[in-house]
Amino acid sequence: MTYPVKGCAGAALESARVGATGLEHDRAFMIVDADGTFRSQRSDPVLALVRCSVTDEVLTLQHPSAGSVTVAVDRDSAAQQVTLFGAPMRGIDQGDEIAAWLAEVIEEPARLVAAPRDLGRVTDGISPGSAQFADSSAVHIVSTATLAGLNSRLDVALPMNRFRPNIVIDGWEEPHREDEVRDVGVGSVDLAYTKLAIRCAVTTVEQSTGLRTGPEPLRTLATYRRARQKGVAFGAKFSVMQEGTVTVGDELRVGSWGESEL
Repeated sequence: MTYPVKGCAGAALESARVGATGLEHDRAFMIVDADGTFRSQRSDPVLALVRCSVTDEVLTLQHPSAGSVTVAVDRDSAAQQVTLFGAPMRGIDQGDEIAAWLAEVIEEPARLVAAPRDLGRVTDGISPGSAQFADSSAVHIVSTATLAGLNSRLDVALPMNRFRPNIVIDGWEEPHREDEVRDVGVGSVDLAYTKLAIRCAVTTVEQSTGLRTGPEPLRTLATYRRARQKGVAFGAKFSVMQEGTVTVGDELRVGSWGESEL
């Protein structure tokens, strides 16, 4: 069984359209500083409290104390250069009103950019694909068994939203099976494995409070999930091979298996 859990800003979804760059509206926007460098919960954990929705190309952001702001999405104006992990990208600025709102939330200058329709980003991994402003590949998958395996090692269990997957798989008995699938289908969507998901400090942010809680889960993951790449792995990334729709309750169809890169 599969459960799509993340659309815009972590919103839980019953069903989602999946395009070449991932779930509709997922990572379609990015917050940048005055120099065009991306910002995230790594530097601004308070962003965990921001919720967003996009309806008929109108974007609404909400925060418990800052209230809300609504703007028409601009995907057609001239794009400016921005950077994501040091890589040059292009983003379309969404205006002064939403920039002022974000600056109030973050308490530092910030602006919002949208991915141009012709961004044309190619992602790496075993099966290259496309993405907007995701860290790497378009779709991130974690199983409930994988989370249960981690929680069995922790003093305090963590919820799935600490890891912000797009699709959560239920029904596997063994943890980390998502590391080994290579070609999968869910709903009318076909996906191909690209790489392990290497975890960062965002996993230490409690999503309901916007506060860092300490070294977990990274400290515990480091004891048994050291990856060949630098860092610790939890979950796997996938490229979109066939666009379509995924819905809570869809069966996962595994076309082939491989070996874990761990």
